[in-house]
Amino acid sequence: MLVQSNGRSRDDRPTASLADPQATVRQSLRHYLESAGAVRVLAEAGDLAQLATLLEWQPPQILLLSGHFGMSLPRFVRMLRHMPVMLPPNESRGSRVVVYGLGWDRELILALARAGVDGLVADDASVQELVEAIHRVLRGESFASARYGGLLLRELQRWTVLQEGQLGVRLTRRETQLLQLVASGLSNKEIAGVLCLAESTVKNRLSLLFDKIGVKDRTQAAIFALANGVLHQPFPTAQGTLSEA
Repeated sequence: MLVQSNGRSRDDRPTASLADPQATVRQSLRHYLESAGAVRVLAEAGDLAQLATLLEWQPPQILLLSGHFGMSLPRFVRMLRHMPVMLPPNESRGSRVVVYGLGWDRELILALARAGVDGLVADDASVQELVEAIHRVLRGESFASARYGGLLLRELQRWTVLQEGQLGVRLTRRETQLLQLVASGLSNKEIAGVLCLAESTVKNRLSLLFDKIGVKDRTQAAIFALANGVLHQPFPTAQGTLSEA
């Protein structure tokens, strides 16, 4: 279900859209945020597909997304970053993104950070902390609940080491394809389907790729891709089949 707001025409509160699979939570949060004057909710949605449709005609200044959507969130945020949508009124960039209600799923937190989420709010945070996150993100800052500070700092340190140690690595077309797909969160089986390869072949080639770029796992590979601009390159194709070496 998607509900549109008939807010006041001269309302100068920041605009937001809210997505949460739990209707009661979604509606209660909307009521609180509007009553507190934090935002004016343009619309609410129960799933990310509905929200994507909404953004095509009325982008808000900020998106508030529930952590209950799990690993579908990083892919959704990446899609937003590459999707040609209208800019919110008086904005020079697309909608900012805050994810709330996050637990302690290390891979999800790091995937969201890599995807470019502006705010990460834990599931034990108060509503006041969420409001603070909204205000700071709208000012152009980043926000993360205190419990994620150590994790993000360690990842930043790893990222710095990777950047310093991997300058000058040149990737082939196939290696670039593999790295982009891994960094986008695809499994070996999904990558095999995209590239028309056997899953065992994908596993072997990823092992060789990880050795070449000096990483130990998929998380480090994604950091390498982000640090070296691989995620922002067009997906490399060539004449002939994708299954060619």
